[in-house]
Amino acid sequence: MAGIIVPLRRLNRENKIMQDHFHITWPAEWYPQSAIQLTWPHEETDWAPILDEVTACFVTIAHEIIKRENLLIVCRNEAEVRRQLGVFDASRVRFVELETNDTWARDHGGITVFTSDGPLVYDFVFNGWGMKFAAGLDNLITRRIFQKRVFSANARVCGMKPFVLEGGSIESDGKGTLLTTSECLLSVNRNEYLRREEIADYLTQVFGLKRILWLEHGYLAGDDTDSHIDTLARFCREDTIAYVQCLDPTDEHFKELRAMERELQAFRQLNGAPYRLVPLPMADEVRWNGERLPATYANFLILNGAVLLPFYGSPKDEIARAILQEVFPEREVVGVNCLPLIKQHGSLHCVTMQYPKGVIR
Repeated sequence: MAGIIVPLRRLNRENKIMQDHFHITWPAEWYPQSAIQLTWPHEETDWAPILDEVTACFVTIAHEIIKRENLLIVCRNEAEVRRQLGVFDASRVRFVELETNDTWARDHGGITVFTSDGPLVYDFVFNGWGMKFAAGLDNLITRRIFQKRVFSANARVCGMKPFVLEGGSIESDGKGTLLTTSECLLSVNRNEYLRREEIADYLTQVFGLKRILWLEHGYLAGDDTDSHIDTLARFCREDTIAYVQCLDPTDEHFKELRAMERELQAFRQLNGAPYRLVPLPMADEVRWNGERLPATYANFLILNGAVLLPFYGSPKDEIARAILQEVFPEREVVGVNCLPLIKQHGSLHCVTMQYPKGVIR
């Protein structure tokens, strides 16, 4: 068994990213962005039964992004996606044709840090959320984007094999704090032979962290990710966390989300002050094929000048929008119908990945 437990010092040596060598900063999502990545659905993904429905959702997301910044579209057929998009600002869209398994760019996309030598895009292993689904093609996307010279000349890509990590499982405040869930990061079939302390030490080094805030509670029915943080609680700024609040004692989520709320209330900022906590409503129950789906308003995307918020055809949609508009007064909060997306157990943040300013050509 000792041969399987990979010493973290070896991982760091192989990837050449020890803090001793670089000053590392992991920017928050609200840092100015150069582009957002979408990985487009096609007929050989799990979207096939509702392909037209989900494509329309992707088109809406794409157009909202193009209004404000550049868009990187990974797709099988550029001509087909251009036809689906209709009229758009072509100067703001970059297409990369690649074979893909699925569309969850948040989890197979590169994660960017800044170093003293320039931007570094981490290419962690993506194994389909603990080998639940095929991911061999998606695991290759970031390195193939790099090979196609999409990243800027001073940006480098660093392969992080064998460490498994998805972008949806981690949140940054841009000041050295990582927020995550133990349910995901310590789950079987990701990095199962590494202890919590080893994982924490590794993440501290590669992201230049001062600390990690671990949530031990919180889940959504129908979630395949083992409680990704971006479905539950999100940094909105350094001192503010928005989170899903369940007030209905008869709801199956009530006990776990109440326990998560207490954990968040106990967390402190680096200066010792409590966080400003912003409760988001528990989305109304959505079911499809007899299964409850993981609808959540925490799965919003922060981009240049706006926040895209998933809507689910409920009166609570506008309540969630009003709450986030107060949190982000300088950005337009735009609702996007994401009922199609949650039919495959994800939402808006899950299908996007941002790249900070200076990373994409």
